[in-house]
Amino acid sequence: MSDTVIKNARIVNQGSIIDADLRIVKQRIETIAPEIVIKPTDHIVDAQGAYLLPGMIDDQVHFREPGLTHKGSIATESRAAVAGGITSYMEMPNVNPATTTIEALERKFSIAKQSSLANYSFYLGATADNLDQIKLLDAHKHCGVKVFMGASTGDLLVEDPQALDAIFRDSPVLIATHCESGPVIARNTERMRQKTIPFTIEDHPVLRDDEACFASSSYAVALAKKHNSQLHVLHITTAKELALFEAGPIQHKHITAEACVHHLWFTNQDYATLGNKIKCNPSIKYPDDRAALLSALNSGKIDIIATDHAPHTLAEKQVPYEQAPAGLPLVQHALLSLFDHVKQGSMTVAQIAEKTAHNPAIRYAIKDRGFIREGYYADLVLVDSKKQTLVSDENSLYHCAWSPFSGHPFSAQIKNTWVNGHLVYDKETIIDKQSAAMRLLFER
Repeated sequence: MSDTVIKNARIVNQGSIIDADLRIVKQRIETIAPEIVIKPTDHIVDAQGAYLLPGMIDDQVHFREPGLTHKGSIATESRAAVAGGITSYMEMPNVNPATTTIEALERKFSIAKQSSLANYSFYLGATADNLDQIKLLDAHKHCGVKVFMGASTGDLLVEDPQALDAIFRDSPVLIATHCESGPVIARNTERMRQKTIPFTIEDHPVLRDDEACFASSSYAVALAKKHNSQLHVLHITTAKELALFEAGPIQHKHITAEACVHHLWFTNQDYATLGNKIKCNPSIKYPDDRAALLSALNSGKIDIIATDHAPHTLAEKQVPYEQAPAGLPLVQHALLSLFDHVKQGSMTVAQIAEKTAHNPAIRYAIKDRGFIREGYYADLVLVDSKKQTLVSDENSLYHCAWSPFSGHPFSAQIKNTWVNGHLVYDKETIIDKQSAAMRLLFER
């Protein structure tokens, strides 16, 4: 194929923004220079001063395949992801059947090889009795093991102290945890039932409160310190939990923390208008918690921003609160929401690249991705901060066909996305090149 030359870009990389051109040869970035000489065979993209960032590496998504494809699939949700500037993702094990064996894990890789538009990896799900499978994980080929500590459905729940101790002691890969304490949630539920029947969505952050989160996340951190485990605590939602994490650069940390875009955006005040659409676990909490998360991004206590994209159909959401499933679709609009934070002054464009690309690449030791560097894979997103994007259910690409941001005019626009040098999204058009995506590899 022809080389691609991106001209007149504002390249965002490693804390700086430079005006430069970039040449893509086959799958990789060949040259970054103030001005690149054009060849007759080159395909030219004029960035016109738009930001060129490394594509987002989303380390927490639920693409619902196998078994739950009425909600979404690897094919549909990866297309929404590249439309949102996400070029790589790591997908969770709570599908049907749950991904709790190496055989089931590799089946998902086979599906993605045929249908994914973005680069991919998949977590093995921990159970109380699959330590033998966890030990078989390959640190070079598998992103991590997911542990639901205290709050989950089906078999993906590990509460037994001996089982948890063994996982933290013996896992050969990074441990990613969902931290909410089942016993605390049960106590909250029993106390609330004595005065509140039926529960409504406004009760969600009371039932799943900061104590439920802190009790579980502090337990995970204690286990990681005991065994010197590689621990990544997913979707932190409370100011209280932030005391568990160290500020500063991600390099050399063995315990890291993450925030998700919806917890940085919504608060309990949004339940009145959005209802079950923003029901998720851990719950969306209070304005002070959101402010603390944004502050922790600046201090480095929060290392990574992800989505926890988890689609459900509207029909599934339009039921009484207690029956409604938790989760919301986010991959198409995650980066755009962060550019709104830039406009509001709570984040910088350089921090977006750091938290969504550089730090995930460092934390997971992803090979040749996450930075705009000569020799690295050309996983790139071009973002125009001068054009708006009005979100509607109709222009959302999720299989579930709705967005919690519907009606909001984001202050930026995703213009182009490249995966391994292939243009896969161009001005609202998906360019379906299934062969472009690759399995992520890790240098551990």
